[in-house]
Amino acid sequence: MTTPASSSTKDLSASSSSALVSAQGKTTIADTVVSKIAGIATRDVSGVHAVGGGTSRAVGALRERIPGARVNHSQGVSVEVGEKQAAIDLDIVADYGVSIADLAAGIRRNVIESVERMTGLQVTEVNVTVNDIFLADESSDEDTTPAPARVQ
Repeated sequence: MTTPASSSTKDLSASSSSALVSAQGKTTIADTVVSKIAGIATRDVSGVHAVGGGTSRAVGALRERIPGARVNHSQGVSVEVGEKQAAIDLDIVADYGVSIADLAAGIRRNVIESVERMTGLQVTEVNVTVNDIFLADESSDEDTTPAPARVQ
């Protein structure tokens, strides 16, 4: 009978090793919180032009044009959050000329540090998908110069 008592004591000490579980209660972090933190941390890395794939960026561009609409910081970010750990998937557009391997390493470092510091969750993995490369000479969405008429 001492075996069940010692195993439950072991389980209690293992669960209390997390900063999110204490004798006073349990803290639960929502997926959207981790998603926003990861999205902001990704945008802070030099060489990231945009976060999100083509469709999510198009929807985001439409959303930004609506008066009073807020920026979606979790665009292009997918997360799985458990009680103690989180896994993060990111879709990005990189600036042309940036080393993609170095960029991905910088994103991972910044996202892991930010999420772990702010939430207390252990980040098990950060997967980065580069969907496109941004070329500076491509016309941007901010360019509002109308195209010349083809016929008159």
